[in-house]
Amino acid sequence: MTILTPAQERLRDQAREFTATELLPIANEFDPLQRDIPWSLVERMAELGYFGIMIDQEFGGLGLGMTEYCLVTEELARGWMSAASIIARANGTGSGVADPAWRAEILRRQAAGGWISAGAFSEPDAGSDIASVSCRAERRGDSYVLNGRKRWCGWAEAADAILVLARTAPGRQEGLDFFLVEKQRGRFPDGITGSPIPKIGYHGITSWDLEIQDLEVPATHMLAGPNGKTGKAFEQFAELINWGRLHTAARAVGAARGALEDATAYARMRTQFGKPIASFQGIKFRLADMATHVAAARALYQDAAARFDAGLDCRQDCSTAKLFASEVAEQVTSSAMQVLGGNGYTTQFAVQRHWRDARLTQIFEGTSEIQRTIIAQNLLRDS
Repeated sequence: MTILTPAQERLRDQAREFTATELLPIANEFDPLQRDIPWSLVERMAELGYFGIMIDQEFGGLGLGMTEYCLVTEELARGWMSAASIIARANGTGSGVADPAWRAEILRRQAAGGWISAGAFSEPDAGSDIASVSCRAERRGDSYVLNGRKRWCGWAEAADAILVLARTAPGRQEGLDFFLVEKQRGRFPDGITGSPIPKIGYHGITSWDLEIQDLEVPATHMLAGPNGKTGKAFEQFAELINWGRLHTAARAVGAARGALEDATAYARMRTQFGKPIASFQGIKFRLADMATHVAAARALYQDAAARFDAGLDCRQDCSTAKLFASEVAEQVTSSAMQVLGGNGYTTQFAVQRHWRDARLTQIFEGTSEIQRTIIAQNLLRDS
């Protein structure tokens, strides 16, 4: 189990206080209406430094690591998973441009909450199999022209930029590149149209289907791959996905903890047969199991984050943490709904929000089946 430093505990406690006093009231108001995170909340999170946790101090960030990033993520997700998700759209991601001055500008803007990007990676026929991406990027002089469709692009219309994964050459793992498409907040650039995807949960961040048609992107907006090579975005994606899986594990733990805390408070308050339902052994045991699973999931993601910060190989650890935490989140939030009984099935209590959001953690950033495949392949290779 990871022992937190006093500084890490202070950061966690600050995020916990912010979530309880400022984030939760907004989540309780906006989520039932399926409204996006208000910009006032985004600006407040920027003031607290949450968009620059992993950005160096020279660019205005906090200069911290994956452990701190995940600690804050868990606290935010305890209130509203969408708020925990939006910080992933800064924190240095998508800033691997070749020009040092432009890269520094992006990092400074990200740290201040002024550059929040969206990722256009998945397609209607390319989800878990990201190597089957078919969106094409054709070189024409000093630009590339992109054509194709993208799916599950969260925050796309509101973003300052969209990072598009496109194919520059035939193949599967070879021939893929990232393109950084700058845009204005609140509208799509010429060459992109979008339609929102109706979802049962994960409100607060609208997810989009995108149609990309003759989108012209300067060649300088292609992100450099390893050693400056092109066509290596699959390798870049394989590295970035460890971030996403640890981030998702922390989000899952936050959602599960929210459900656990709500169920515990409800069990103390709710009376049946003349006494609080918390006095019944069946409820006590259910809460005890929920708490144990949450603690175990947290220990897994914190251990994997510590390995990440130490520069160690942690692909297996990230998959293990993501798999276990997301499975736990679905189980714990569902169990919390059972504690609330009929009230758990209403939108008058936040438990159902945690359950709807937790269910998604088993799907995005690599499904549970994908994580099991990765874990099993590593086990078999080692043996």
